[in-house]
Amino acid sequence: MTDESKQLSLNIEQPQTDNGPVVCLGMTFKNDDERREYFRNELRKKLPELKKIEGFPIGDDEDIIALSDPPYYTPCPNPWINNLIDEWSNVDSQNDEYNKTPFVSDVSEGKNDAFYNAHGYHTKVPYKAILRYILHYTSPGDVVFDGFSGTGMTGVAATAAADEETLQQMGYDIDNEGNIFVNGTKISTIGKRKVVLNDLSPAASVITYNYSYNINKDAIIKEANNIIEQLNEEYSWMYQTIHTVNGEKQKDGGNNYIFGTINNVVWSDVFACPNCTSEILYWDLSVDFDEKKIKKKFTCPNCKIKLTKNSLEKIFETKYDPFIKKTIDVAKQVPVLISYSVNKTNYYKKPDEYDYETLNKIDEFNITPWFPTFKLPEGYNTKQPIVSHGLTHVHHFYTKRNLIVMAKCFELIRKSKFYNQLIFFFQASINRATKTNRFRFGGTGGLSGTLYVPSLNVERTSISLLESKLKDFVKILKDDYDEFTSIITTQSSTNLDNIPSNSIDYIFTDPPFGSNIMYSELNFLWESWFKIKTNTRNESIINSVQNKGLPEYQELMTQSFKHFYRILKPGRWITVEFSNSQASIWNAIQDSLQKAGFIIANVSALDKKQGSFKAVTTTTAVKQDLVISAYKPKEDTIEKMKQMRNTEESMWEFVTQHLQQLPVFDGQKGEAKIISERTPRILFDRMVAYFVQNGLHVPMSSGEFQASVAQKYPMRDGMVFLDSQVAEYDKKRTLIKEFVQQSLFVSDENSAIEWIRQQLMKKPQTRQDLHPEFMKQIQHIAKHEELPELDDLLEQNFLRYDGDGPVPNQILTYLRRNYKDLRGLEPTDPKVIEKAMHRWYVPDPNKQADLEKLREKSLLREFDDYLKELEGNKKKLRTFRTEAIRAGFKNAYKEKDFETIVKVGDRIPEKVIQEDDKLFMYYENAKIRLGL
Repeated sequence: MTDESKQLSLNIEQPQTDNGPVVCLGMTFKNDDERREYFRNELRKKLPELKKIEGFPIGDDEDIIALSDPPYYTPCPNPWINNLIDEWSNVDSQNDEYNKTPFVSDVSEGKNDAFYNAHGYHTKVPYKAILRYILHYTSPGDVVFDGFSGTGMTGVAATAAADEETLQQMGYDIDNEGNIFVNGTKISTIGKRKVVLNDLSPAASVITYNYSYNINKDAIIKEANNIIEQLNEEYSWMYQTIHTVNGEKQKDGGNNYIFGTINNVVWSDVFACPNCTSEILYWDLSVDFDEKKIKKKFTCPNCKIKLTKNSLEKIFETKYDPFIKKTIDVAKQVPVLISYSVNKTNYYKKPDEYDYETLNKIDEFNITPWFPTFKLPEGYNTKQPIVSHGLTHVHHFYTKRNLIVMAKCFELIRKSKFYNQLIFFFQASINRATKTNRFRFGGTGGLSGTLYVPSLNVERTSISLLESKLKDFVKILKDDYDEFTSIITTQSSTNLDNIPSNSIDYIFTDPPFGSNIMYSELNFLWESWFKIKTNTRNESIINSVQNKGLPEYQELMTQSFKHFYRILKPGRWITVEFSNSQASIWNAIQDSLQKAGFIIANVSALDKKQGSFKAVTTTTAVKQDLVISAYKPKEDTIEKMKQMRNTEESMWEFVTQHLQQLPVFDGQKGEAKIISERTPRILFDRMVAYFVQNGLHVPMSSGEFQASVAQKYPMRDGMVFLDSQVAEYDKKRTLIKEFVQQSLFVSDENSAIEWIRQQLMKKPQTRQDLHPEFMKQIQHIAKHEELPELDDLLEQNFLRYDGDGPVPNQILTYLRRNYKDLRGLEPTDPKVIEKAMHRWYVPDPNKQADLEKLREKSLLREFDDYLKELEGNKKKLRTFRTEAIRAGFKNAYKEKDFETIVKVGDRIPEKVIQEDDKLFMYYENAKIRLGL
């Protein structure tokens, strides 16, 4: 190192700011440095006890302390959460009467944002989308919690709630008092919300910390630029190449070569032909520059045999790895194309003798700074790089020159007093500097959500990557010192005992999606650098290597949601954003929420094409991102239901408090939507789910419920309201022209009935009118589903006008609206009757209840037939009416006949149980009751 470099290193280590005095938890410090060091010493004392908390990361104490900025951020369980929440509860928070209904407005937020782009984490919900929920459910000073916080976008959103410019860009109007309006209606108040952010991954929590705390901006930028400058001074020679045009090396006015700066280098695997065993460069075979594509079929240049990549045999070479002191076998790779720049103009060339000399010089270079040499864990994502390329350890993912630069950069950052802030842009560069970048025409980048190493990989220049990510980091740094309004903790959500009960005002969370992403495996490269790794014991994923299937995943999610329920204040809301194409995973999430005690009040699906949320009427075929709105019932409601146990009054107590939580009206611009949660059938399902999960007796059948609910509550457009709500609905109802049809995917009998209902609500019609479109809709019916004919579905669930008596009002309204010659005519007029003949329509609530009773009897008879079929044999039911199984399970549960539920459940394909939320709920709870 030069004398100048040594001095630069010394300058980096010296304090450069003094923002004091600083008050923290009732204590005053000269500045943040003194505050940080005091609490780091306190953290050191607390670590032995903290290690008993589930999810404590794997790492040495001093590495954990070095990355911490306590009491606000710790890459381990945070012992000061209770203290900070107590302090927050004394200021800002508004204690007015809380009365919120689910947020059901359309949400569409893009991802082209500085906060979104600053770090390439595996999944992120745009913070502006989260902000809309925070504004709806909270007031300034409220405490928000995210138990699967990832990069901390919930924290960014909570802070942005005080950013007037951002809110105005999002379309909100703000008056002089800070009130926020949408279309003239006040929806919230401007001001920061406090936030508690938790994730199991240390890699995620350090990203969250840097999104949350941007102090000492100028000092951080100065120090980062000094580091980049030092890297350029020492290592820029590794990324130089001779400027070559048409095979001619270019010179300046004299005899000196012109050098360009390398942007990236493409490396190619080497294969052997299975026929003639000659070595083949994959690049030469597969890359077609004329067509700009990677060919899937090609010809051996030696023996002319037709080949595909799968037919080739990869060549490995044996090398000695001095860093792990072992001989290893790695896939043979050679550089094939260099992209470089001269005076900001890009050029391409094949490597020449100068480039190979540079690579040889780099191979002989001795790396003195520390870098991670950890062995890759056995895992779902780690198998491919190990098997396909022999990359068994972390440092194998880097070319030698990129490893040299990254190691030196980390050494300089690690020495800095801003270590836990400078680590942000370094971490954002780690994966980009590896061999996971694919060569593609039109761009480079890794395969998202994997550690996949391609046969044509792109070595990106580390120094340029660091410079680029530093620029992104600078964009999110704040100009002024700001108060700390976030608490960041690193632990498992299955144990949140360090967060007090009933202390959180709102929860927004985006949990792991089953087996979609193996977070701990993908974070391993990042976490290896700062030597603090995820404790995977309670990682909530489906992973065969960790011996976690759907039941284990569901149990971990249930434990987490139980803690969420405990820490949330009664009457407050949780929003769960969820993305998975498997209905079984969705059902596990829904069941876990309900087991924890939450009551689901709305499920919406994000339409990615339209950028809007639409009500979900079936969850057996989840094809979109879901947003689940649920609430923790108030304590007095729970107590009343317990006192009224095993009575009908307990059911009506639930229905009344649930209706209070639902939106009264959903519509705008002359259109309205049916609020599915207010329909009798969904209300009954929600009541049954709550009662079953809480061990309460379900006092009546669906048919009896629908008959009674229409007598006890006002009904409008097939929806149930409280007396205090119906006037508001009637007033808004007069302003609309029509109901918007809900998006629906027909996959079973229940969704088929709902589809028919929607068609008939919009237009009462004959069987002949319905049949062609019905046949199109049922193409996606599950293989096991024994779907009744359209005639049977109509007979069992709807009414047909055959000329007896006056034309029903629903048909009459439709006819008068669509046929001018029928307007003003009486419902008994022959012309009206003729036009109305044989049209099917949706019955009014009382008649619907009678139909429901008859249908339920029919379904139970069919269920009894299944029981007889199963007697005396061990065969599984291959095809059946799912609705009959649901009805049978519901009746058996009411009769406490749990053995029948388990017996039949065991004879139904496991996938069917897992993908049907009602069957899953009854089956799982029956097993619990039987101690299975």
